[in-house]
Amino acid sequence: MWAASCLASCCAACACDACRTVVSGISRRSARIAYCGLFALSLVVAWILREVAAPLMESLPWINHFKHTPSREWFETDAVLRVSLGNFLFFTILAFLMIGVKTQKDPRDNLHHGGWMMKIICWCLLVIFMFFLPNEIVNLYETTSKFGSGLFLLVQVVLLLDFVHRWNDTWVGYDEQFWYAALLVVSLVCYVGTFAFSGVLFHWFTPSGYDCGINTFFITTTLIFAFLFALVALHPAINGSILPASVISLYCTYLCYSALASEPRDYECNGLHKHSKAVSTGTLTLGLITTILSVVYSAVRAGSSTALLSPPSSPRAGKPLLPMDGKEEEENEKSKPVTYSYAFFHIIFSLASMYSAMLLTGWTTSVGESGKLVDVGWPSVWVRIVTGWATAGLYIWSLVAPVLFPDREF
Repeated sequence: MWAASCLASCCAACACDACRTVVSGISRRSARIAYCGLFALSLVVAWILREVAAPLMESLPWINHFKHTPSREWFETDAVLRVSLGNFLFFTILAFLMIGVKTQKDPRDNLHHGGWMMKIICWCLLVIFMFFLPNEIVNLYETTSKFGSGLFLLVQVVLLLDFVHRWNDTWVGYDEQFWYAALLVVSLVCYVGTFAFSGVLFHWFTPSGYDCGINTFFITTTLIFAFLFALVALHPAINGSILPASVISLYCTYLCYSALASEPRDYECNGLHKHSKAVSTGTLTLGLITTILSVVYSAVRAGSSTALLSPPSSPRAGKPLLPMDGKEEEENEKSKPVTYSYAFFHIIFSLASMYSAMLLTGWTTSVGESGKLVDVGWPSVWVRIVTGWATAGLYIWSLVAPVLFPDREF
């Protein structure tokens, strides 16, 4: 017993030392990635608690105060929502604290980039405290999360559009035959994938002998969008590129598949009902990976410096002709304006917390009818379909807006 106690103490001490080492190694440049790591950790914790926390939560009187004990799925969903609520509050509090930070001289700049040991402790305490809240507050958060998730999906679409346009501009900017050929090859692969995937969707989700008009409408609309993207992008007045059009087409097709795969398992037009659990878990995993990638990309893009584009009068442009002493140089470094909005940066994580909770709970707390399945139900279907339509609309707008309003900058 004494040896086990000593061993536990040693392990705890080693863990604390390891945490301090990792935290001390987080620099100003790596702070954004550290926030992404903390967000990814919250997803792992939520997923684990969804699988193992139900028996413990059933014994908590302030959670299980019903006359008839709910199903295990209810407690699994509740655990995910409580972890997500703690994560949401953590990033929302940081967002409010960072409102109005303009220069690196602001004391809150150090709070944003440092104090990681205290941040991790506060995050842990917030998550633990969520399990002492009454169910009514969690239910309110669950309802609010549906709207927050929609906002995050719109942000995700904007990030995708930004990514594909930057990708295309980078390859075209090389002005070499190899990169033009690579652009064409990638575009062809995306379009072949789009049409092949659409054929598979018709096979899986429009079985013969059933009235599957809604599924046929969803798939056909996605194909029409794919053709429309190419026509608009290659129009002489637009002078666009085929690469963004092909990537957006493939993404819209994936959203269509994700929506159809989320249809209820007792729906006769859902041809995946025999493989429901595997497909649901795969869709969930891909959705979480997409969420993490979106958050990481937003962190990297938000932190990208625009110093090279600053005018000569900007504090970020150029270097002084005469050398400065140490104090002046340090003062000049601190007076530099921040390169991105810290508040908006944390808001992205707050919205992503809501969206990940909806992914893990199937967009509803009433999961008993679908058992262990995740991300299944008509709300999830329509959220993805509307997201695909919004993606199509935003992409077409990004092409035609500069032509319709040449005097404005887009």
